[in-house]
Amino acid sequence: MSSVLPMVRAGTAAARKALARLDGRLAAMERLDSAAYRARVKQLFGKVLAPEAVVARILSDVRTDGDAALKYYAKRIDGVALTPKLLKVSAAERRSGYRRTPAKLRKALELAARRIAEYQRRLMPKDLAPQASAGGPRGVTAGLMWSALRRVGVYVPGGTAAYPSSVLMNVIPAQEAGVREIAVCTPCGPQGALSDGVLCACEMLGVEEIYRLGGAQAIGALAFGTPSVPRVEKIVGPGNLFVMLAKRAVFGHVDIDMLAGPSEVLVLAEGAARPRADWIAADLLAQAEHDPLASCVLATDSMRVALAVQSELSKQLATLPRREIARLALRDWGLAVVAKDLNGAIETANALAPEHLELFVRNAKQVAPKLTTAGAIFLTPYATEALGDYVAGPSHTLPTGGTARAFSGVSVYTFLRRTSLIGADAAGLGALSGAIEALADAEGLEAHRRAVAVRRGGKSR
Repeated sequence: MSSVLPMVRAGTAAARKALARLDGRLAAMERLDSAAYRARVKQLFGKVLAPEAVVARILSDVRTDGDAALKYYAKRIDGVALTPKLLKVSAAERRSGYRRTPAKLRKALELAARRIAEYQRRLMPKDLAPQASAGGPRGVTAGLMWSALRRVGVYVPGGTAAYPSSVLMNVIPAQEAGVREIAVCTPCGPQGALSDGVLCACEMLGVEEIYRLGGAQAIGALAFGTPSVPRVEKIVGPGNLFVMLAKRAVFGHVDIDMLAGPSEVLVLAEGAARPRADWIAADLLAQAEHDPLASCVLATDSMRVALAVQSELSKQLATLPRREIARLALRDWGLAVVAKDLNGAIETANALAPEHLELFVRNAKQVAPKLTTAGAIFLTPYATEALGDYVAGPSHTLPTGGTARAFSGVSVYTFLRRTSLIGADAAGLGALSGAIEALADAEGLEAHRRAVAVRRGGKSR
């Protein structure tokens, strides 16, 4: 039987090499160098550029030329004659998209929206009222105040598929946090057509600002602003390699949620739990069909499970509509790691820090606390990753490429600022003045020392 999914034994040189390659997936994607890519980039820029250089060029043009650059790249990349009237979606278009959306899909979006809003509402933090610490002094207080960002940009992927769920998963947390202005950017077809589902989701949530913009040029417009697209304070949402690189490049001009690039899943399967190979294969393919750059990993302590999953992948792949995309993802970024025991499989999961981590184990309560780097953990075999993609409640916008080691998924926290609140009276400042002045002296900051001394009636040196 030919292996659809490359397979290695944990602890071997082959396993270390394969895991290192997956761990470096983000860097490898940045070196994209296919014949089709080279030809396309040369057609656009007159020479071959690495993806990061392509993004830098587009962002520079958008920052310098504004709407003219948006129009140029829309024509050259997307084949769209982007007029000022076409750039921003009208209210009539939003309403028409809503009406054209099948009732079954509208109801599903409404159900998902309610569940997402209810979950995000439960997360909202409360202000921490200023009070003295337990160790005193009584006259000095400290607290915390939360406030929402004013204006954010949401990128909704398009291209090979439309994702109305991404509208819900990014807009609703922002709304629940209290963001007043939300601008959505999403790619359109050659004639300017947009997904009815995406328009329906926007209309349902009351999003009035939608732009026909995709790729790095959309990120540049949101980050720098143009005459037609006011700049935002933060950009959120998943995208392809170029969107991800653009978000990384504009960080500092604006804030970003994370590096949410091509999707990934790791299934942790314990042989003693007798996991269903057909379920595991279906879940691996659910990620593989997204993108040829999607990562699909099986970590198990059972060769029997690994071989059964291989067989199921072959069968299911044959009837999958997007089978060529899925086949490439499994071949290039898929892996089955067979460990000696469950702890070895857990080590593999923690090393890769996957976006999605599914558990097919006997005791999830014991295993889950050992998994410290995943974007989202799916605790039971019935909790398929597709549940999280659509209706579970938490946002499906999650860190990828190993960045789950440090980043978290989108939530209301993504759209909130924390502001410290500090107060003092004369006695409180007096009690701490000696320490303040000693620290100021040590750092050579005389004005800091004087700022305390003058309040205590002291003199400058």
